[in-house]
Amino acid sequence: MAENKEFLKGKKPITFLDLFAGAGGISEGFLQAYTRNKYFKFVLASDINENCELTHIVRYNYQFGLDTKFLTEDIMSPTFMAHLLEKLDGQEIDVVTGGPSCQSFSLSGRRKRFDKRDNLFLHYLSVIRQLRPKYFVMENVKGLLTKDKGRFKDAILREIRSIIDDKNVPSFISFISGLLEQTASGFVKSCILAKVKMEVSEDKEALAERDNFFANLEAQFKSITRKIDYKLSKSNIKIATIRHGLNLLRRAEERNAISTAIIEEKTFADLDNDFFVDGFNSFLSLIDDSTIINTILSSIDSFELFDHHSNDVAEFREMIKLYSCTLDETFDLLKTLAKSNNTEEELGKQLDAIRLYRVANPIIALSANYGVPQNRERVIFIGCRKDQPLIEEVPPSISEEEKVTVYEAIHDLDFIGNGSLETNYGTCRVLEDCEPLVRTRDAQGHLSTSAGSHTFAEWSKIGRFQHRFSYSIEPFYVRSLEDLNNNLFCEEPILYNHQTSSQSDEVKQRLSIIAKHGSYDAECKEELCALGLDTNKRNYTVLDPKGQSPTVVTMPDDFIHYAAHRAMTVREMARLQSFDDSFVFQGKRQTGGNITKTEIHLY
Repeated sequence: MAENKEFLKGKKPITFLDLFAGAGGISEGFLQAYTRNKYFKFVLASDINENCELTHIVRYNYQFGLDTKFLTEDIMSPTFMAHLLEKLDGQEIDVVTGGPSCQSFSLSGRRKRFDKRDNLFLHYLSVIRQLRPKYFVMENVKGLLTKDKGRFKDAILREIRSIIDDKNVPSFISFISGLLEQTASGFVKSCILAKVKMEVSEDKEALAERDNFFANLEAQFKSITRKIDYKLSKSNIKIATIRHGLNLLRRAEERNAISTAIIEEKTFADLDNDFFVDGFNSFLSLIDDSTIINTILSSIDSFELFDHHSNDVAEFREMIKLYSCTLDETFDLLKTLAKSNNTEEELGKQLDAIRLYRVANPIIALSANYGVPQNRERVIFIGCRKDQPLIEEVPPSISEEEKVTVYEAIHDLDFIGNGSLETNYGTCRVLEDCEPLVRTRDAQGHLSTSAGSHTFAEWSKIGRFQHRFSYSIEPFYVRSLEDLNNNLFCEEPILYNHQTSSQSDEVKQRLSIIAKHGSYDAECKEELCALGLDTNKRNYTVLDPKGQSPTVVTMPDDFIHYAAHRAMTVREMARLQSFDDSFVFQGKRQTGGNITKTEIHLY
C-alpha cells in the first residue's frame, strides 16, 4: 500500500501523535479526515503493550506504507519523555491526541480510590508542556465530568490553563510583583512570588523557589510562636504537628516515591474489595498533600493560645493552603488582590499572555451522531494554543435519520456457527423486517443513492481509505514482533478476526432465554434459576438490530447477538466501532485471569 500522490498534491500536512493509542481507533479517524488543502500526517503512536505496537506496525507501516514510529513504554516511566523526544528527532507536532485510561472512573465499573491511572492525565499534560502543539485532544468517559462531584474535571481544566508561555514569564513576574507590593504584606508577597516561580520555572529553579516558599512559612511560624511560652512551643503536640507537617510538605519527592511504590504494589497484588485495601488507602491518604495541610490547619485552628484575629496567623494559614494550589488557582488569588486596587483588566491581559492554551467547556460526543453504530458517549477536551482558533464544539456529521443500526453494520457477518473460524464471507441470515435498514451511503455516512455510494457493511469491506492509499499489500496476521521481523506471516485469508467460542448446550440455552426476554431482568433471572441455568455474571445485553449498540466493552460475552444468540466475534465488535475489515487485530483472541494485566487480547 502506498500513499496516493494525487491526494497529497496541494495539501498541507498536519502532524499528529497518538498517546494511549491502543489498537488505533483515534489514529484511524485522524487518517480518514482531510479538507481541501490539509490532511493529517501520522508521526508517532505510543502505548504500553507490544500487541498494540504489533497491530500499529502491521497496519500503518506495512499496509499503509507510512513511516510512523511507535514507542512501547509506560508514560509514567522516568525515561518516557527522553525516548519520545529521541523518536521524534526534532519533528514538530501540530496535534497530540490521547485518552488516558478511564477504567478507574468509568461509570460502568466500580471506582478505585488511589488507582494510579487517575493521574495519567497529568503525565499526558506533561507531554503537552514539552511539545507545545497547536492543539491537543483528550478524550475520556463521560463519568469523568461527575467524578468527585466535578472536582476531577475542574482539576483537568485548571491544569490545562496552568500550561504557560515561557517567553511571557518575566513580564508577568514583574507585573505581579508590583501588584503584590501595593496589595499584600511582605510575607504574602514573598510566598505568592515563590509559588508562581515554583510553578513556571525549570526543575532546579523550581526546587530553589520551593525552598524559598517554605523558608517564608517557617519564618512566619517562628514569629507567631515567639509570643508563646518557650517550653510550651517545644512540647505542645499541636505546635509539633504544625512544625512537622511543614517538614512533610517540603519532602514532596520522598512522599511521592513512597506513594508510587505502594500504589504499584497495590495494583500488582490486585488489592481491592479485601481486608488489606482500606489500610493501604488510609496510609496513602495520610501522606497526601491535602491530608497534611488539613492536619496542619486543624492544629492551627484548635490551638487556643494563637491570636486567631491577627493577620499574622490568618496569612500563615492561607499561605499553607496556597502550597497545594494549581497555578490557575493561584491566579484566582491574584484576581482578588487586583480587584482591591482596580487592576483587574490589566491582570486579565497578563493572564491571557502567560497562558499558552485556551480550552472551552468539555464537549460530550455521542458516537452514533458521527456514523458509528454505537451509543458511546465520550467527553472531549480540546486544548487550543493561544495563537490558534478556539474550538468549542464538534457538530454531528449525520442526522438522526441517518444513524447506522446494528443490523446494517453486522448483518452480513451472520453466517458463522458455534465454535467456528470463518476466513471468507458467506451467505448471511436475512431478517425481512430489518432489510429496509440496509441503506446506501456516501463515504461520510450520509444517505445517498448516487454512484460510488455503498452500505455500511460494504464500506467496511472495501475500506474507507480509497481516497488516500493505493492498496498494494493485502492485510495479514502475524503472531509476534519476532515473527514479523522474520517475515513469518500467517496465511492471508479474506476475512480476519471472525471466530466464535465453542459454547456448551447449557450456555447456548441460557443465552437463548435471555434473548427471548430481551434483557437480563428479574423475570429472566427467575426463569434461568428455575431451569438451573442461573449464573453469577452481572450483566448481559441483547443487541437491538434496529437500534445502536451500547458502549462496546472488552468482554464479548457481555453482548448477545440479536439473532444467533451467541457472544460476538472480534470482527463484529470492530464493525460496531467502525473499524474497516482490513484492520487486522494482532495477538491473542482472548486471555483470562491475571494474564490480562500484561497481555492485551483482540477484544
